[in-house]
Amino acid sequence: MQGGLETCMAENLNPMPGSNTGSRSNIFMEDGVFLTWDDLWVTVAGGRPILQGLAGYAHPGELLAVMGPSGCGKSTLLDTLAGRQGPKTRQEGDILINGRKQALAYGTSAYVTQDDALITTLTVREAVYYSAQLQLPDTMTKSEKKERAEMTIREMGLQDAMDTRIGGWGAKGLSGGQKRRVSICIEILTRPKLLFLDEPTSGLDSAASYYVMSRIASLNQKDNIGRTIIASIHQPSAEVFQLFTNLYLLSAGKTVYFGSVSAAKEFFALNGFPCPSFQNPSDHFLKTINKDFGKDIELGFANGIPTEEVIDILVKSYKSSDIYQMVQKEIAQICKQGGGALQKSKRRSGFFTQCHVLTSRSFINMSRDLGYYWLRLGIYISLSIVLGSVFSHVGMDNGSIQARGSLLMFVASFLTFMAIGGFPSFVEEMKVFERERLNGHYGVTPFVIGNTLSSLPFLAMVALIPGSITYFLPGLHHGYQHFLFFVVILFACMMLVESLMMIVASVVPNFLMGIIVGAGIQGLMILVGGFFRLPSDLPKPVFKFPLYYIAFHKYAYQGLFKNEFVGLTFPNVQAGNGSSATVTGEEILKQTWRIEMAYSKWVDLAILFAMIVLYRVLFLIIIKTTEKEKAVIGKFMSATCKDKAQVSRGERR
Repeated sequence: MQGGLETCMAENLNPMPGSNTGSRSNIFMEDGVFLTWDDLWVTVAGGRPILQGLAGYAHPGELLAVMGPSGCGKSTLLDTLAGRQGPKTRQEGDILINGRKQALAYGTSAYVTQDDALITTLTVREAVYYSAQLQLPDTMTKSEKKERAEMTIREMGLQDAMDTRIGGWGAKGLSGGQKRRVSICIEILTRPKLLFLDEPTSGLDSAASYYVMSRIASLNQKDNIGRTIIASIHQPSAEVFQLFTNLYLLSAGKTVYFGSVSAAKEFFALNGFPCPSFQNPSDHFLKTINKDFGKDIELGFANGIPTEEVIDILVKSYKSSDIYQMVQKEIAQICKQGGGALQKSKRRSGFFTQCHVLTSRSFINMSRDLGYYWLRLGIYISLSIVLGSVFSHVGMDNGSIQARGSLLMFVASFLTFMAIGGFPSFVEEMKVFERERLNGHYGVTPFVIGNTLSSLPFLAMVALIPGSITYFLPGLHHGYQHFLFFVVILFACMMLVESLMMIVASVVPNFLMGIIVGAGIQGLMILVGGFFRLPSDLPKPVFKFPLYYIAFHKYAYQGLFKNEFVGLTFPNVQAGNGSSATVTGEEILKQTWRIEMAYSKWVDLAILFAMIVLYRVLFLIIIKTTEKEKAVIGKFMSATCKDKAQVSRGERR
């Protein structure tokens, strides 16, 4: 059965790196990346295997396609090879780069995820250029970075869409195929020698799929860099299938076939599953090894053999074939000949450059995204007009005391509460951050600084305009000093709410659950802030100690109340019997609102700004801690369960 296949493989398998016929491999040997993996196992908690004993290699200048039905382990294989496996998975086996165990250095590899996490308000030119400023070193001038960005855009055939916005919900922009090419553009700016692509044609029609894959396949022809390209792909068309150099077929985590594309049909035919004439080979392969739907009795497919048996036949045939032996020899040859250690690419941009670029990019995104601040500003202005009308001209009588207190409470609580409206936009920005952070474009600290600085002008505007309406229509305490303090308190509260939602986003990335959690936390803070229930009447366990002192509403209420009442006098309804005809604002604060008068309103304001810094630092710590925890948990699980995994692996064999 194997005779014809051996001849076919001998003609089509890639030449050994050290052979005389392997001139192409020799060209890329010094600069390219040879990736090999042998006896690779990946299991999850409980010992359930996802990948089972895989072996293969990837050469510079070639495109390796990883194919298989849904859930077969394609993305897991890519994540494992790229060093991105999750903390709940355990990995065993050898993954070697140029014959050595070494980490992928920054600038050497890139990973294009299945989902296009892009800032939708930017144009193609802006998105790629901003990324170039972040990824490329400061030794390059801005003009050089811009030239690199535009050249990369042209390489992916996007020159006609340079000034088109990427687009998202509510704004039409690029097509799905164009967005995928923008994602690829961003990741190849550093000219990586190893490129991973997870389902680059997912969701695209056949024409768009072919255009995307043909651009990917042509990357090796654009310059003298022999890129090693590994792409997982679900169901390519016949035209796309012909673009691949080698094919890796997976089913239920097992290797069904690995070798040249041209020999795959012969392999299936010699094992009793020939590809029908005029049928796309990839469709035939996937139909043969897809066990989700069993056998197709009506069509008599595969002679009525159950799919489980078909897969078992192909897996055993591959393991016992000369193809597998040649693959093992190729892996051994690559490891023997080896190559140099990966040299780190020139460092990415410096810290201050990253802060500047991220601030500029975030500012443009916020200014163009209607849902980030503009819609909120419109709602704030409308609500402020209603609020000012309801409390119009509160006056200075005794009844105005309660009215002023209610107005200030509403401003500090519910007006700032709506700052959670920008949460969905921030979650989308977090998705872009997570993708860029995983690929090493910049650090966590520049992202936090950039997001903070870019939001300041918008928060100031949202605080000033509605704050002016809310302050002057009711006729609150006269004097610009009091008005400015009112606006600054409103600004600080909005910034605190945004900081709180950033923390929530780092823990609960789903925007719907995040809004629910954020609203619940704020509701609790409002309740124990000291207005609905006076501080002295709050239950001491939990609600007063510590929630009352943790809630920023406590300091917002007290600062606003001191700003409003100190220096004013009101008629005393209990005048007589020696009582004064008027009551001072200080007395009202102490007796009616139970405000702490031991310190001034400026201390309350200082505490609010200190809490802003604390919340932002806490967000930064959570992000950094999460990254470290993933690595620690992964190592811990591998160490504690290694023996168990080896025993179970031996039993399966």
